Amino acid sequence: MKYTVSIEIALPREKVVQLISDPAVMPMWLRGLVVHEPVSGAHGEVGTRSRVVLKTGQQEFEATETITRREPLDLHAIPAGSVVHFEREIVGKGMWSANRDRFTEAGPETTHWEQESEYRFNGVLMRLVGALMPGSFRKQSLVHMQDFKAFAEHGTDVRDA
Repeated sequence: MKYTVSIEIALPREKVVQLISDPAVMPMWLRGLVVHEPVSGAHGEVGTRSRVVLKTGQQEFEATETITRREPLDLHAIPAGSVVHFEREIVGKGMWSANRDRFTEAGPETTHWEQESEYRFNGVLMRLVGALMPGSFRKQSLVHMQDFKAFAEHGTDVRDA
């Protein structure tokens, strides 16, 4: 299953990518985040593997995230007109996914964030979930993007909801 979602954020691209790559603020916008801790490497660097635990309702999902691409490496003084890329693979029980994030300048004070997601399922239960509820994955991606937008633009913390 593949899909693409996007959103506009009313902040300069450099500010957006610095915020989204800051592990200290992740719990403020990533709804349901319980744990995001590197097990090898440094947060956000290519090759880093992290343990990630997300909670939805009463269920927790644990996975391993691997950063596969981050360009440019230095998120300060990003050249105008260039595209910022963050890519990662996530492997959990019954599934593998890849997320490819692209941040472009939509204007001097506006950033366009596009996320392409791909999911592969193994095991009967996860294949069934993927087949019966494909829209729920897309919807969850949009919720995370909207939560980040609210945090970046207004300081809205999802933990206060």
